[in-house]
Amino acid sequence: MTSRKSRSPATIFSVALIDEFVRLGVRDIVVSPGSRSQALALAVAEFERAGLVRLRVRIDERVAGFLALGLSVETGVPSLVITTSGTAVANLHPAVLEAHHSGVPLIVITADRPQRLRGIGGNQTTVQPGIFGVAVGRSWDVPAPVGDDGEVDAATALAREAFAAASAPVHLNIAFTEPLSSPVTLPRVLDDWQPPVVERADPRRLELRPAAATLVIAGTGAGEIAEAVARQLGAPLIAEVTSGAHFGPNLVVAYRELLTTANFGDRVERVIVFGHPTLSREVPQLLQRDGVSTIVVRGAAADDYNPGHRVGTFADAVTVVGEPESALRSWLGRWVASSRALIQSADRAPDIHESPADHARAELGAVRAVVTRRALVEAVWRATWPHDRLMLGASRLIRESDRIVSGKKIAVYANRGLAGIDGTISTGIGIALASQASGATGTTRVLLGDLAMLHDAGALLFGVGELRPRIQVIVANDGGGTIFDGLEVAQSADAAALDRVLLTAQSIDIKQLAAAYGWRYSRVDTRGALDQALTASVEPTIVEVPVAR
Repeated sequence: MTSRKSRSPATIFSVALIDEFVRLGVRDIVVSPGSRSQALALAVAEFERAGLVRLRVRIDERVAGFLALGLSVETGVPSLVITTSGTAVANLHPAVLEAHHSGVPLIVITADRPQRLRGIGGNQTTVQPGIFGVAVGRSWDVPAPVGDDGEVDAATALAREAFAAASAPVHLNIAFTEPLSSPVTLPRVLDDWQPPVVERADPRRLELRPAAATLVIAGTGAGEIAEAVARQLGAPLIAEVTSGAHFGPNLVVAYRELLTTANFGDRVERVIVFGHPTLSREVPQLLQRDGVSTIVVRGAAADDYNPGHRVGTFADAVTVVGEPESALRSWLGRWVASSRALIQSADRAPDIHESPADHARAELGAVRAVVTRRALVEAVWRATWPHDRLMLGASRLIRESDRIVSGKKIAVYANRGLAGIDGTISTGIGIALASQASGATGTTRVLLGDLAMLHDAGALLFGVGELRPRIQVIVANDGGGTIFDGLEVAQSADAAALDRVLLTAQSIDIKQLAAAYGWRYSRVDTRGALDQALTASVEPTIVEVPVAR
């Protein structure tokens, strides 16, 4: 048996640290390879061999960070992401920022040189302590273990502190010195030990009474509570597609139009906001209007939502007191009925005088029609059910979805903390892996534009032995960043300059890209073929859908 003296202090410390994280409930760990972090990586591999954790290995740290983000988003439990030193750490920054602004639990563990080897121009050495700034709630710069008594207890205590603080991202920067690893021996098996109960302060709860001219607005991260409060208040519900509240009898889909229509938006006097609204200009404009009283219910995000610094009241939670009076029904009914009328008017109305032959020709024409963005988002929405997951990229498609899709109680995700295009596929894969691990039988669909796909192309790589989840990546390919066509700059800028620096046109062969990474591929050119392509698939699949600029 290997004596403790012949074992690497780095390995002893790493095993104790991971062991405590496992006891606290961590099950998902993402590792990127590296020499300085080898003790951590090999320890995790041994815990996986014992069936105690789910290990994912990714060579690209940016991909690894967003994969860990997706795992945490789906499970609600902090996942670990482990990297070596240097630029590897910096590549985690986009995912850490997104987790910070979205309030996603994440534990970042980075390896570093000991203090004596810092600041001397050493290879792969930079200033790692504090590298994430305010994007982490807490950070630790841990001296290199050297085999002293008490280091195992220190590792255990460190894991407990980090886990307790990880309602948002935290950073453990751990120095390691040679020997960087030794054979791993697990100290014990899981027993009946239970983590201590964390006492949390009572939330600041505000009582709400039903009142006229009230709206409930739900942004990303709002959750089902927003829909329940809207029903209890008898108020119209504006719920963005990624809010978790985009369902129910009070839902108003065509809210953009109504917020700018006389006798609707101009009559609003009180707004209750849940989550982080990001998908329209009309919502922040409403909240900054004189005469509108706004209550924001705080969520997990780092910043309180406060457009124009005009929010009057913040609360941690709300309770509805009393029943809505019958007079409020007309207020709610007008919003809901008008929204439905606006949505239906955009659809093809059936002609009751149409002959069977004309009807058949019309139906055939619809099947053969090219796919528009609206048709694409409607098809993806129809194909997605409660046992599925849907991830939306930051592109024109998420706004199109928010404008038109009907209420449906399904799991919809998006990286809206900073609304960046990076990491969309990686996050979706993390969601897919975590949902399958929990026993979900559905398919995860990632709907995004071509540039968002190319920005995260590294996520398509599954190394040998890595689990490949049930996932479809649906790419609306319009040849570049056409979302800029809808901005004011498109009306004033030189067309050639706009296309060069904003559209950034591309002509990548997505079929060959899919083949290179071993993904199944299909191209969809008609609406009829689209529905077939969206049927559940066992292996990772890319569905390319050309759409007009």
